[in-house]
Amino acid sequence: MSFDDTSAASSPADRATSDLSRTSQVPAAPDTAWFTHDRLGLFVHWGLYALGARHEWVMNRERMSVADYERYAAHFDPDLFDAHEWAAAAKAAGMRYVVLTTKHHDGFCLWDSALTEYTVMRTPFGRDVVAEFVAAVREAGLKVGFYHSLLDWHHPHFPIDGHHPLRDDPNVAELNAGRDVAVYREYLHGQVRELLTNYGRIDYLFFDFSYGADEATPVWGGKGADDWGARDLLGMARRLQPDILVNDRLGIPGDFVTPEQYQPDRPLEVDGQPVLWEACQTLNGSWGYDRDNTDYKSPELLIRMLIDGVSKNGNLLLNVGPNGRGAFDPHAEQALAGLGEWMRLHGRAIYGAGVSAHTPPPDVRYTQRGNRLYAHLFAWPFETLHLPGLADEVEYAQLLNDGSELKMRVIDPNATAQNLTQGGQPAGTLTLTLPVRRPDVAVPVIEMFLR
Repeated sequence: MSFDDTSAASSPADRATSDLSRTSQVPAAPDTAWFTHDRLGLFVHWGLYALGARHEWVMNRERMSVADYERYAAHFDPDLFDAHEWAAAAKAAGMRYVVLTTKHHDGFCLWDSALTEYTVMRTPFGRDVVAEFVAAVREAGLKVGFYHSLLDWHHPHFPIDGHHPLRDDPNVAELNAGRDVAVYREYLHGQVRELLTNYGRIDYLFFDFSYGADEATPVWGGKGADDWGARDLLGMARRLQPDILVNDRLGIPGDFVTPEQYQPDRPLEVDGQPVLWEACQTLNGSWGYDRDNTDYKSPELLIRMLIDGVSKNGNLLLNVGPNGRGAFDPHAEQALAGLGEWMRLHGRAIYGAGVSAHTPPPDVRYTQRGNRLYAHLFAWPFETLHLPGLADEVEYAQLLNDGSELKMRVIDPNATAQNLTQGGQPAGTLTLTLPVRRPDVAVPVIEMFLR
């Protein structure tokens, strides 16, 4: 099977639209209220690399040529793919939005693009995955998001660089001689235009990624905002989808920032100003299906990561990499089920919640929503929990998992702790009496109603 990208050359109409975007002001960012309310989303990395089953960068890691990698397209026939099952799993896990990789760095398109033959429509599967995904996610009442790679290792005009699979080819200079990033840029814009025009309302767009000379770890031949025509691309996205949220990886500021594979230790700021942020995290360190990678995070750890992020005003976008037949593997199913069970009982400590002005004690994370303060207990103490500064702030407290009241008291700050008498707590400390037996949930939560 061979594929042709020559149809990527832009039409006069496309060029006219692109020229218009260059002369127009980028529209203002839309309302972000849904994003800061929903807090939890599902990321889905899926493409030809699922057949290789050894990381989504397999083409890069193994220095594959385009011809070598195309063999996966000849065998892509995921008979177990059901977008409604994906959407149902996300909803049951407490997720409120789902983001699909329309195209990863390998250049393979999961939709019926008119600009290339290198699409799912030219595989044995022959179905528009993006169309089915959008319909199923909308039907489930969830918000729709697209991931779209700025890189394209398949396109004949994408210049070879330090990330490209052919980076070590001894003839790389000759291979690059006929490549023109401007031609590729028109292709990139044309495909984003298709995605934001042909599938109805799209709520979220995750571009990936810039790696220009100004990056912390420069890559030879790296590409950034000018190569992508980033400002034009963002302007086009805003005009086609006025309510869309766009991330920060175009090499210019976006609507939110995207820490990847780490948890920030505080609310994030840019130039001293608070920003919206979303941590994108994997189950096992790989984004695509990686059969032999068993380094999975437990459901409890994932829940702690979600809580920790929300306590710092962040979101969690948790990734699943479906296998070559289109199904979630048992580890992913277990993780989503564990999240869902906890969110069923504790979702109101997450949805619409964020950082609190109150300072929690060790092993506790606070989230707050209006006059409700939530204490997430990462360690279960023996009978008493001391909460500094809350003595005059709380009118009622309960365990969130079952709505059972917790007794409150204020210990005399001048009392000496001895025998059966507690003491030694700073003035203003609220003390809660907890059951000895820890609630049978991944992370217990106390809900406090503030005065």
